[in-house]
Amino acid sequence: MNALTTMWTVMLKELRDIGRDRRTLALTLFLSPLLFPVLILGMGTLTEKRMRTQIEKTLEVPTIGIERAPNLVAFLATQGIEAVEAPPDLEAALRDQRQDIGLRISDSFAQDWHAGRPALVEVMLDSTQRDSNILERRVRGALAAYSGQVGALRLLVRGVDSAVAQPVNVGTLDVATPEAQRGAMLSMILPYFLIITAFLGGAALVLDATAGERERQSLEPLLATPAPRGAIVSGKIAAACLLGLGTLLLSLLAIKLSAQFATSMARTLDVSLLSIAKMLFVLLPMLLIGTSLLTFLAAAAKSLKEAQSHMTWLMLLPMIPTIMLMVNPVKTQLWQFSVPFLAQNQLLLKVIRGEPISPQVWAVYLGCSLGLALLLWLAAVVRYRQEKLAIST
Repeated sequence: MNALTTMWTVMLKELRDIGRDRRTLALTLFLSPLLFPVLILGMGTLTEKRMRTQIEKTLEVPTIGIERAPNLVAFLATQGIEAVEAPPDLEAALRDQRQDIGLRISDSFAQDWHAGRPALVEVMLDSTQRDSNILERRVRGALAAYSGQVGALRLLVRGVDSAVAQPVNVGTLDVATPEAQRGAMLSMILPYFLIITAFLGGAALVLDATAGERERQSLEPLLATPAPRGAIVSGKIAAACLLGLGTLLLSLLAIKLSAQFATSMARTLDVSLLSIAKMLFVLLPMLLIGTSLLTFLAAAAKSLKEAQSHMTWLMLLPMIPTIMLMVNPVKTQLWQFSVPFLAQNQLLLKVIRGEPISPQVWAVYLGCSLGLALLLWLAAVVRYRQEKLAIST
Protein backbone atom coordinates (compact mmCIF):
# COMPACT_ATOMS: atom_id res chain seq x y z
CA MET A 1 0.00 0.00 0.00
CA ASN A 2 1.35 3.42 -0.96
CA ALA A 3 2.48 5.47 2.05
CA LEU A 4 0.71 8.63 0.86
CA THR A 5 -2.51 6.71 0.31
CA THR A 6 -2.25 5.22 3.78
CA MET A 7 -1.61 8.62 5.33
CA TRP A 8 -4.59 10.13 3.46
CA THR A 9 -6.86 7.27 4.48
CA VAL A 10 -5.86 7.46 8.15
CA MET A 11 -6.26 11.22 8.16
CA LEU A 12 -9.80 11.05 6.73
CA LYS A 13 -10.68 8.27 9.15
CA GLU A 14 -9.57 10.32 12.18
CA LEU A 15 -11.41 13.42 10.96
CA ARG A 16 -14.59 11.38 10.47
CA ASP A 17 -14.24 9.91 13.95
CA ILE A 18 -13.95 13.28 15.66
CA GLY A 19 -16.68 14.65 13.41
CA ARG A 20 -19.10 12.15 14.95
CA ASP A 21 -18.41 13.64 18.41
CA ARG A 22 -19.92 17.02 17.66
CA ARG A 23 -19.60 18.37 21.18
CA THR A 24 -15.85 17.70 21.33
CA LEU A 25 -15.39 19.09 17.83
CA ALA A 26 -17.31 22.26 18.71
CA LEU A 27 -15.32 22.80 21.91
CA THR A 28 -12.03 22.26 20.07
CA LEU A 29 -12.86 24.62 17.22
CA PHE A 30 -14.78 27.39 18.95
CA LEU A 31 -13.56 27.62 22.55
CA SER A 32 -10.47 29.70 21.75
CA PRO A 33 -12.21 31.89 19.12
CA LEU A 34 -14.87 32.73 21.71
CA LEU A 35 -12.30 33.32 24.44
CA PHE A 36 -10.18 35.86 22.55
CA PRO A 37 -13.00 38.40 21.97
CA VAL A 38 -13.96 38.15 25.63
CA LEU A 39 -10.35 38.89 26.63
CA ILE A 40 -9.85 41.76 24.19
CA LEU A 41 -13.22 43.42 24.68
CA GLY A 42 -13.07 42.79 28.41
CA MET A 43 -9.60 44.29 28.70
CA GLY A 44 -10.73 47.35 26.76
CA THR A 45 -13.71 47.85 29.04
CA LEU A 46 -11.66 47.35 32.20
CA THR A 47 -8.98 49.74 30.93
CA GLU A 48 -11.53 52.45 30.23
CA LYS A 49 -13.08 51.93 33.65
CA ARG A 50 -9.66 52.11 35.25
CA MET A 51 -8.90 55.37 33.46
CA ARG A 52 -12.20 56.89 34.57
CA THR A 53 -12.05 55.76 38.20
CA GLN A 54 -8.35 56.28 38.96
CA ILE A 55 -7.16 59.03 36.65
CA GLU A 56 -10.07 61.20 35.58
CA LYS A 57 -12.39 61.35 38.60
CA THR A 58 -11.75 63.41 41.71
CA LEU A 59 -9.48 61.45 44.03
CA GLU A 60 -10.22 61.60 47.75
CA VAL A 61 -7.01 61.23 49.76
CA PRO A 62 -7.18 60.74 53.54
CA THR A 63 -4.70 63.21 54.99
CA ILE A 64 -3.12 63.32 58.43
CA GLY A 65 -2.52 66.92 59.55
CA ILE A 66 -4.78 68.45 56.92
CA GLU A 67 -5.00 71.71 58.90
CA ARG A 68 -1.22 72.23 58.78
CA ALA A 69 -1.02 73.01 55.04
CA PRO A 70 -4.15 74.84 53.80
CA ASN A 71 -2.40 76.20 50.70
CA LEU A 72 -1.22 72.74 49.70
CA VAL A 73 -4.71 71.34 50.23
CA ALA A 74 -6.19 74.10 48.05
CA PHE A 75 -3.65 73.43 45.28
CA LEU A 76 -4.35 69.70 45.32
CA ALA A 77 -8.05 70.44 44.89
CA THR A 78 -7.25 72.24 41.62
CA GLN A 79 -5.55 69.04 40.45
CA GLY A 80 -8.60 66.86 41.12
CA ILE A 81 -7.22 65.59 44.44
CA GLU A 82 -9.38 66.29 47.49
CA ALA A 83 -7.67 65.97 50.86
CA VAL A 84 -10.09 64.62 53.49
CA GLU A 85 -9.79 63.84 57.17
CA ALA A 86 -7.94 60.57 57.76
CA PRO A 87 -9.45 57.72 59.78
CA PRO A 88 -8.01 57.06 63.25
CA ASP A 89 -5.62 54.35 62.01
CA LEU A 90 -4.75 55.19 58.41
CA GLU A 91 -1.93 52.65 58.19
CA ALA A 92 -4.27 49.79 59.11
CA ALA A 93 -6.85 51.07 56.64
CA LEU A 94 -4.23 50.98 53.88
CA ARG A 95 -3.11 47.46 54.78
CA ASP A 96 -6.72 46.24 54.87
CA GLN A 97 -7.35 47.93 51.49
CA ARG A 98 -10.14 50.07 52.92
CA GLN A 99 -8.13 53.03 51.60
CA ASP A 100 -5.93 53.11 48.51
CA ILE A 101 -3.57 55.98 49.33
CA GLY A 102 -3.03 58.61 51.97
CA LEU A 103 -0.95 61.67 52.91
CA ARG A 104 0.79 62.63 56.13
CA ILE A 105 1.80 66.25 56.63
CA SER A 106 4.58 66.56 59.20
CA ASP A 107 4.08 68.36 62.51
CA SER A 108 6.81 70.85 61.62
CA PHE A 109 5.38 71.63 58.17
CA ALA A 110 4.43 75.24 59.03
CA GLN A 111 7.72 76.03 60.76
CA ASP A 112 9.79 74.54 57.93
CA TRP A 113 7.65 76.36 55.38
CA HIS A 114 8.11 79.79 56.95
CA ALA A 115 11.80 79.15 57.48
CA GLY A 116 12.29 78.30 53.82
CA ARG A 117 13.28 74.73 54.58
CA PRO A 118 11.89 71.67 52.76
CA ALA A 119 8.60 70.75 54.44
CA LEU A 120 7.91 67.05 54.74
CA VAL A 121 4.80 65.50 53.12
CA GLU A 122 4.69 61.68 53.07
CA VAL A 123 2.71 59.62 50.57
CA MET A 124 1.28 56.59 52.37
CA LEU A 125 0.36 53.44 50.47
CA ASP A 126 0.55 49.68 50.44
CA SER A 127 2.91 48.91 47.56
CA THR A 128 1.59 45.34 47.30
CA GLN A 129 -1.77 46.61 46.01
CA ARG A 130 -1.83 46.31 42.23
CA ASP A 131 -3.26 49.76 41.49
CA SER A 132 -1.36 51.70 44.14
CA ASN A 133 1.36 52.77 41.70
CA ILE A 134 -1.16 54.63 39.51
CA LEU A 135 -2.51 56.64 42.43
CA GLU A 136 0.99 57.22 43.76
CA ARG A 137 2.15 58.71 40.44
CA ARG A 138 -0.89 60.97 40.33
CA VAL A 139 -0.40 62.28 43.89
CA ARG A 140 3.38 62.61 43.55
CA GLY A 141 2.94 64.47 40.27
CA ALA A 142 0.63 66.99 41.92
CA LEU A 143 3.02 67.42 44.87
CA ALA A 144 5.97 67.90 42.51
CA ALA A 145 4.03 70.54 40.58
CA TYR A 146 3.21 72.39 43.81
CA SER A 147 6.81 72.18 44.98
CA GLY A 148 8.10 73.53 41.67
CA GLN A 149 5.58 76.36 41.63
CA VAL A 150 6.36 77.48 45.18
CA GLY A 151 10.11 77.20 44.58
CA ALA A 152 9.86 79.40 41.49
CA LEU A 153 7.86 82.04 43.42
CA ARG A 154 10.43 82.08 46.23
CA LEU A 155 13.20 82.75 43.75
CA LEU A 156 11.24 85.52 42.05
CA VAL A 157 10.65 87.24 45.41
CA ARG A 158 14.42 87.30 45.87
CA GLY A 159 14.93 88.69 42.38
CA VAL A 160 16.32 85.47 40.93
CA ASP A 161 15.11 83.97 37.69
CA SER A 162 13.62 80.53 38.44
CA ALA A 163 15.36 79.09 35.38
CA VAL A 164 18.68 79.44 37.24
CA ALA A 165 17.61 76.63 39.57
CA GLN A 166 16.95 74.35 36.62
CA PRO A 167 20.25 74.02 34.73
CA VAL A 168 19.05 70.94 32.84
CA ASN A 169 15.59 70.64 31.28
CA VAL A 170 14.86 66.94 31.10
CA GLY A 171 12.41 65.68 28.48
CA THR A 172 11.35 62.31 27.13
CA LEU A 173 11.38 61.31 23.49
CA ASP A 174 9.53 58.05 22.95
CA VAL A 175 10.90 56.41 19.80
CA ALA A 176 8.40 53.55 19.86
CA THR A 177 6.50 53.23 16.62
CA PRO A 178 2.72 53.74 16.61
CA GLU A 179 2.33 50.03 15.82
CA ALA A 180 4.40 49.08 18.86
CA GLN A 181 2.42 51.44 21.09
CA ARG A 182 -0.87 50.05 19.81
CA GLY A 183 0.34 46.51 20.41
CA ALA A 184 1.49 47.12 23.98
CA MET A 185 -1.74 45.82 25.50
CA LEU A 186 -1.95 42.72 23.33
CA SER A 187 1.73 41.86 23.85
CA MET A 188 1.01 41.07 27.50
CA ILE A 189 -1.41 38.20 26.92
CA LEU A 190 -1.80 37.40 23.23
CA PRO A 191 1.44 35.42 22.62
CA TYR A 192 0.76 32.97 25.44
CA PHE A 193 -2.81 32.24 24.38
CA LEU A 194 -1.90 31.90 20.71
CA ILE A 195 1.03 29.60 21.47
CA ILE A 196 -1.03 27.34 23.71
CA THR A 197 -3.81 27.29 21.08
CA ALA A 198 -1.32 26.09 18.48
CA PHE A 199 0.51 23.74 20.84
CA LEU A 200 -2.60 21.95 22.12
CA GLY A 201 -5.06 22.73 19.33
CA GLY A 202 -5.16 19.12 18.11
CA ALA A 203 -4.97 17.50 21.56
CA ALA A 204 -8.51 16.12 21.55
CA LEU A 205 -7.98 14.25 18.29
CA VAL A 206 -4.43 13.07 19.05
CA LEU A 207 -5.26 11.64 22.46
CA ASP A 208 -8.36 9.86 21.21
CA ALA A 209 -6.65 8.61 18.04
CA THR A 210 -3.92 6.81 19.98
CA ALA A 211 -4.66 6.37 23.70
CA GLY A 212 -8.42 6.27 23.14
CA GLU A 213 -8.24 3.70 20.37
CA ARG A 214 -5.77 1.66 22.38
CA GLU A 215 -8.18 1.63 25.34
CA ARG A 216 -11.07 0.63 23.05
CA GLN A 217 -8.81 -2.01 21.45
CA SER A 218 -9.51 -0.59 17.99
CA LEU A 219 -5.88 0.31 17.33
CA GLU A 220 -4.71 -3.31 16.95
CA PRO A 221 -6.56 -3.97 13.65
CA LEU A 222 -4.97 -0.85 12.14
CA LEU A 223 -1.49 -1.86 13.27
CA ALA A 224 -2.05 -5.39 11.97
CA THR A 225 -2.24 -4.10 8.39
CA PRO A 226 0.91 -4.00 6.24
CA ALA A 227 0.70 -0.20 6.15
CA PRO A 228 3.94 1.55 7.15
CA ARG A 229 3.87 2.80 10.72
CA GLY A 230 5.30 6.13 9.58
CA ALA A 231 2.33 6.64 7.26
CA ILE A 232 -0.13 5.80 10.06
CA VAL A 233 1.55 8.26 12.42
CA SER A 234 1.68 10.91 9.71
CA GLY A 235 -2.02 10.47 8.96
CA LYS A 236 -2.99 10.93 12.59
CA ILE A 237 -0.71 13.94 12.97
CA ALA A 238 -2.01 15.46 9.73
CA ALA A 239 -5.61 15.11 10.93
CA ALA A 240 -4.72 16.78 14.24
CA CYS A 241 -2.85 19.55 12.42
CA LEU A 242 -5.86 20.26 10.21
CA LEU A 243 -8.07 20.50 13.27
CA GLY A 244 -5.55 22.74 15.03
CA LEU A 245 -5.16 24.87 11.92
CA GLY A 246 -8.91 25.43 11.82
CA THR A 247 -8.86 26.49 15.48
CA LEU A 248 -5.97 28.88 14.84
CA LEU A 249 -7.65 30.47 11.82
CA LEU A 250 -10.89 30.99 13.71
CA SER A 251 -8.99 32.40 16.70
CA LEU A 252 -7.03 34.89 14.59
CA LEU A 253 -10.16 35.99 12.75
CA ALA A 254 -11.94 36.39 16.08
CA ILE A 255 -9.09 38.64 17.26
CA LYS A 256 -9.42 40.75 14.12
CA LEU A 257 -13.18 41.12 14.43
CA SER A 258 -13.12 41.83 18.16
CA ALA A 259 -10.47 44.54 17.67
CA GLN A 260 -12.64 46.19 15.02
CA PHE A 261 -15.73 46.20 17.23
CA ALA A 262 -13.87 47.22 20.37
CA THR A 263 -13.65 50.74 21.74
CA SER A 264 -10.77 52.84 23.01
CA MET A 265 -7.28 51.27 22.84
CA ALA A 266 -8.34 47.85 21.59
CA ARG A 267 -9.78 49.44 18.46
CA THR A 268 -6.35 50.83 17.48
CA LEU A 269 -4.63 47.43 17.47
CA ASP A 270 -2.95 46.41 14.24
CA VAL A 271 -4.70 43.20 13.18
CA SER A 272 -4.42 43.53 9.42
CA LEU A 273 -4.64 40.49 7.20
CA LEU A 274 -0.87 40.65 6.69
CA SER A 275 -0.29 40.54 10.47
CA ILE A 276 -2.75 37.65 10.79
CA ALA A 277 -0.91 35.76 8.05
CA LYS A 278 2.46 36.36 9.74
CA MET A 279 1.17 35.14 13.10
CA LEU A 280 -0.28 32.04 11.46
CA PHE A 281 3.04 31.32 9.75
CA VAL A 282 4.87 31.71 13.07
CA LEU A 283 2.49 29.30 14.81
CA LEU A 284 2.45 26.52 12.20
CA PRO A 285 5.73 24.91 13.40
CA MET A 286 4.39 24.96 16.97
CA LEU A 287 1.31 23.12 15.73
CA LEU A 288 3.55 20.39 14.29
CA ILE A 289 5.62 20.24 17.48
CA GLY A 290 2.56 19.97 19.70
CA THR A 291 0.77 17.28 17.71
CA SER A 292 3.96 15.21 17.33
CA LEU A 293 4.76 15.45 21.05
CA LEU A 294 1.20 14.53 22.01
CA THR A 295 1.29 11.56 19.64
CA PHE A 296 4.52 10.37 21.24
CA LEU A 297 3.13 10.74 24.77
CA ALA A 298 -0.24 9.19 23.94
CA ALA A 299 1.47 6.18 22.39
CA ALA A 300 3.09 5.44 25.75
CA ALA A 301 -0.18 5.73 27.70
CA LYS A 302 -2.26 2.65 28.40
CA SER A 303 -5.51 4.58 28.75
CA LEU A 304 -7.08 7.86 27.75
CA LYS A 305 -7.01 9.10 31.34
CA GLU A 306 -3.29 8.46 31.58
CA ALA A 307 -2.74 10.38 28.36
CA GLN A 308 -4.90 13.27 29.55
CA SER A 309 -2.82 13.55 32.73
CA HIS A 310 -0.02 15.05 30.62
CA MET A 311 -2.18 18.07 29.78
CA THR A 312 -1.45 19.76 33.11
CA TRP A 313 2.28 20.18 32.61
CA LEU A 314 1.93 20.69 28.87
CA MET A 315 -0.27 23.74 29.46
CA LEU A 316 2.43 25.21 31.71
CA LEU A 317 5.21 24.97 29.11
CA PRO A 318 4.12 28.03 27.05
CA MET A 319 4.14 30.09 30.24
CA ILE A 320 7.88 29.64 30.74
CA PRO A 321 9.06 32.38 28.32
CA THR A 322 6.42 34.83 29.57
CA ILE A 323 7.47 34.33 33.19
CA MET A 324 11.16 34.41 32.28
CA LEU A 325 10.82 37.70 30.41
CA MET A 326 8.83 39.22 33.28
CA VAL A 327 11.40 38.22 35.90
CA ASN A 328 14.50 38.79 33.78
CA PRO A 329 13.88 40.96 30.69
CA VAL A 330 16.54 40.33 28.06
CA LYS A 331 17.36 41.91 24.75
CA THR A 332 16.34 40.01 21.67
CA GLN A 333 19.22 37.85 20.39
CA LEU A 334 19.47 35.38 17.54
CA TRP A 335 19.83 32.30 19.75
CA GLN A 336 16.40 32.95 21.28
CA PHE A 337 14.73 32.02 18.00
CA SER A 338 16.02 28.47 18.34
CA VAL A 339 14.34 27.87 21.72
CA PRO A 340 10.79 26.44 21.63
CA PHE A 341 8.08 28.71 23.04
CA LEU A 342 10.57 31.55 23.56
CA ALA A 343 11.07 31.80 19.79
CA GLN A 344 7.32 31.92 19.11
CA ASN A 345 6.85 34.47 21.89
CA GLN A 346 9.54 36.77 20.49
CA LEU A 347 8.32 36.46 16.90
CA LEU A 348 4.70 37.13 17.84
CA LEU A 349 5.82 40.21 19.76
CA LYS A 350 7.64 41.43 16.65
CA VAL A 351 4.53 40.93 14.52
CA ILE A 352 2.27 42.65 17.07
CA ARG A 353 4.71 45.56 17.39
CA GLY A 354 5.05 45.86 13.62
CA GLU A 355 8.80 45.20 13.65
CA PRO A 356 10.55 43.65 10.62
CA ILE A 357 11.83 40.07 10.85
CA SER A 358 15.11 39.40 9.07
CA PRO A 359 15.66 36.37 6.79
CA GLN A 360 18.35 35.16 9.20
CA VAL A 361 15.82 35.05 12.04
CA TRP A 362 13.33 33.18 9.87
CA ALA A 363 16.02 30.68 8.85
CA VAL A 364 17.07 29.97 12.44
CA TYR A 365 13.48 29.72 13.65
CA LEU A 366 12.17 27.49 10.87
CA GLY A 367 15.25 25.29 10.88
CA CYS A 368 15.20 24.64 14.63
CA SER A 369 11.42 24.36 15.06
CA LEU A 370 10.86 22.10 12.05
CA GLY A 371 13.89 20.04 13.09
CA LEU A 372 12.38 19.54 16.55
CA ALA A 373 9.05 18.57 14.99
CA LEU A 374 10.83 16.00 12.82
CA LEU A 375 12.61 14.49 15.83
CA LEU A 376 9.32 14.20 17.71
CA TRP A 377 7.68 12.62 14.65
CA LEU A 378 10.49 10.05 14.47
CA ALA A 379 10.09 9.33 18.19
CA ALA A 380 6.35 8.76 17.67
CA VAL A 381 7.04 6.42 14.75
CA VAL A 382 9.45 4.41 16.90
CA ARG A 383 6.78 4.14 19.58
CA TYR A 384 4.23 2.95 17.00
CA ARG A 385 6.61 0.23 15.83
CA GLN A 386 6.54 -1.34 19.29
CA GLU A 387 4.17 -4.30 19.24
CA LYS A 388 3.03 -3.69 22.81
CA LEU A 389 1.26 -0.53 21.58
CA ALA A 390 -1.65 -2.68 20.43
CA ILE A 391 -2.12 -4.10 23.92
CA SER A 392 -4.44 -2.05 26.16
CA THR A 393 -3.40 -3.62 29.47
